[in-house]
Amino acid sequence: MTRARHEAVAPTPHGAPRVELVGAGEWRERCSAEVARGHFMTLYAVGEHGHRGTGRDRPQGSPARADLAVRAVFASRRGLRVVTCPAPAGHVPTIVDLLPAAGWAEREAHDSHGVRFDGHQPLRPLVAHPRDLAAWTLPVHGRDAYQVAVGPIHAGVIESGHFRFHVVGERILHVDVRLFYKHRGLERAAEGSSLSEGLAFAQRACGACAVSNSLAYAHACETALGLMPPPELRRARTLVLELERLYNHLNDIGAACAGVGFAPGAMIFASLKERAQRLNLLLGGHRFLFGAVAVGRSDLTLAEPEVESARSELAALGDDARRAWHEVLFNAAVQDRFVGVGALSRDEARRLGTVGPVARASGVVRDERIWTDRLHYPHFEPAALHHPMGDVSSRVNQRALEVDATLAMLDDLLARPLAPSTATPGAPAGALGVGLVESPRGETVCVVETADGEVTRLHLRTASLANWPALAHAAAGQLFPDFPLINKSFELCYACTDR
Repeated sequence: MTRARHEAVAPTPHGAPRVELVGAGEWRERCSAEVARGHFMTLYAVGEHGHRGTGRDRPQGSPARADLAVRAVFASRRGLRVVTCPAPAGHVPTIVDLLPAAGWAEREAHDSHGVRFDGHQPLRPLVAHPRDLAAWTLPVHGRDAYQVAVGPIHAGVIESGHFRFHVVGERILHVDVRLFYKHRGLERAAEGSSLSEGLAFAQRACGACAVSNSLAYAHACETALGLMPPPELRRARTLVLELERLYNHLNDIGAACAGVGFAPGAMIFASLKERAQRLNLLLGGHRFLFGAVAVGRSDLTLAEPEVESARSELAALGDDARRAWHEVLFNAAVQDRFVGVGALSRDEARRLGTVGPVARASGVVRDERIWTDRLHYPHFEPAALHHPMGDVSSRVNQRALEVDATLAMLDDLLARPLAPSTATPGAPAGALGVGLVESPRGETVCVVETADGEVTRLHLRTASLANWPALAHAAAGQLFPDFPLINKSFELCYACTDR
């Protein structure tokens, strides 16, 4: 492990973000200026044009809506900025050429709210699923090129996802990814609920990241309310977040072992994940830690015997995890399958807005834990590889490093009993709050807009949603039989898109 320079600059404390209104003529320039100062986080639409979910442009003569607008969220040393561009006529200029990471966000805003992004050509449907194959796939021409369709129904017990491979022989030329199969409508359903009630909608977006999504939502609500968590609340929340990270990373290492047919590794890491989730149940009351986070408070209570027992179990689990990892790391047959497969370069990871262990494995050291003032990470330095290559090997190694770091943090967090605590006033309030959390898969962003104590707009951009385009890019040029392994090394969630 080595210490690396951080990719992003530190934002100021996460109080209510500054919301700036710009016209269509200033939109691109303003977004470009914000990226020069920091980094792009997410983009979403508010209001409605009356033309939703078809994947086509707004028909001529359909009514305009004065409340339709597009918002882009940025982080920099000046703090969090939300740049808003009204779109009463139903269109705004695209920023996808300036920020390729905004590509999926623009496509989603188009399909869900009817916004047209001038200059984004072709503006292919993402949430909408037209029957015409040419409407959503990238055309590939050439001698011996053909297509292989995989999904949306898979052999495993997973959510729906369709991959359209364009191949020559066994070489992948391009992958079109079609997700968004289950329109659960969590964001829309949250509207009109109280801030406390709205937590359930964010929490249920993804079982494996229930804590991360809940925390991002709680942080967003608390920034809007002007609340700050005291030390005991920060410690309680960091504890459950790192417990979530631990079982996810153990699962993901085992999944990579399964991807190359290394059954001993897959089985031992599955058993380690099971032990971690049993500890979740004992400490937090739920294997996936549902209900462990509340807006403005923590009800988690751990007495001296409980924390001591948990520390002993984590120490034993850590010893077993290190021995298991040794068998993976020094197994030549396994490493031959990992090294050089599905490489994502540092430049491409940065260009596509990749986050989390996947980005760090490519040399992009972005980790929200470095900067957060709402959780307990004193003197935190992210684990970084000596020579990040961006391949399957680097992604699996990165998670192994982070398992060790998480175990050390958990031991510190459990050094003393834990009592309930409540957030207190201490930051500027506003009608809009942004929450940032480093989930097991990377930076998760939640935006909550409020009025009279109710949610008027909920937008959740999970780390998986941010990383799906990078997976498709990493698969290009690889062998078709290696795609399941590449996919497992990213280990992204389908449900996060079906929100």
